[in-house]
Amino acid sequence: MAALAICAVTAALLRDRTDTQAPPPVRPGQPPPPDPGMIPLTVPEIKRLLAAVLARPCPPGHAHHWSGWIRRHQARSRWFHQHARLARDAEITLSPLVS
Repeated sequence: MAALAICAVTAALLRDRTDTQAPPPVRPGQPPPPDPGMIPLTVPEIKRLLAAVLARPCPPGHAHHWSGWIRRHQARSRWFHQHARLARDAEITLSPLVS
């Protein structure tokens, strides 16, 4: 319980410093940003980083590289999901007008 509390407090303290996401899309046809940024550190990600430090030896920088890759991928996925929802909502809104 104490370890989970420490991870939660760490994630809350680092949220502003580690959140570099691109702004969400504002229209359905908007192209994706060149750099999606990264989502803030989460409790599971902090747990993974701590486990990587304390577990078997890995190549230097492996855990940091993996963390960066997965957080960028999650930010990109979030942007595209928001874009798809925006397009779906625009289609639903415009469909009664077209018929």
